[in-house]
Amino acid sequence: MKTLTSVILAARPKTLPAGLVAVWAGCLVVWKYQQAFPETGITLNWTLAILTALSCMCIQIACNFFNDSLDATRQADTAKRQGPRRMTASGAMSPLAVKLWACGFLLAAALLALPLIAAQGWPVIAIGIPSMFFAYGYTGGPFPLAYHGLGELFVMLFFGLVAVTGTVFVQIGWQPDYQVVYYSAVCLGIICGLLSCLLIEVNNIRDRKEDAQTGKRTLAVRLGDSRARGLALAFLVAPYAVISQLFRLVPGLGWNYCWAASIFVGGIILIKLHTTPANKKMNVMLGLASLHMILYLTALTIG
Repeated sequence: MKTLTSVILAARPKTLPAGLVAVWAGCLVVWKYQQAFPETGITLNWTLAILTALSCMCIQIACNFFNDSLDATRQADTAKRQGPRRMTASGAMSPLAVKLWACGFLLAAALLALPLIAAQGWPVIAIGIPSMFFAYGYTGGPFPLAYHGLGELFVMLFFGLVAVTGTVFVQIGWQPDYQVVYYSAVCLGIICGLLSCLLIEVNNIRDRKEDAQTGKRTLAVRLGDSRARGLALAFLVAPYAVISQLFRLVPGLGWNYCWAASIFVGGIILIKLHTTPANKKMNVMLGLASLHMILYLTALTIG
């Protein structure tokens, strides 16, 4: 039971909506076009959708496990850590055990992707291999992205553009007549990437002082507290600034009563960005950022 608890904590459940929401967004684009233009033959395949979501979630969990182990190995996690307890640094799990769990989740992601490869061929492999590599390369390898201020770029690409457009490709393949669908997916991918970047920026603002002392040069460390909070605010506001463009692209989208809940939670985050000190009190904001992401996509889905 103790091992199971440690595994769940190492998976960082509060961050998991980032990957799931991106797949949800890709399926939403396909579903909306299916409803609006049934004559095109576009159809949402629920089996492929579920397998895509599970595979993406396994890659994200593997990334979190590698992060847990490698940050401890690089001594980036110290006794001063303000975030949730890390399993390797706390001694709850050994570095090897955490890495083995990470490899196990990568293997599960690959197995879950086999039907996706069967459906759409080698492009799925071309999407999957870099995604799996950077699950490790985010904090590992000779040039760990998180240690060089590239974490936000990674999140924008893989939890935004790649995940959303990749999901659409798994569903409908590639045909020239579907260019508008892919343009819509790119737009929504940027939005999902921004929402996910808010998560990582809150995390990095909280850990900025510790990261600066241990040589982890995140974007928050490079920018300083005030500018990093300004960047987080931009990640929060930008998805609303471009929403009208998405409404024009995707049929069936528009304002509805669910947007009130999304905007309300966004407003709370905005206030907390200006009032919460960079310590463990920011952990609440991680949960709020995940909730905000879910509410945003819920409002889009209801249309």
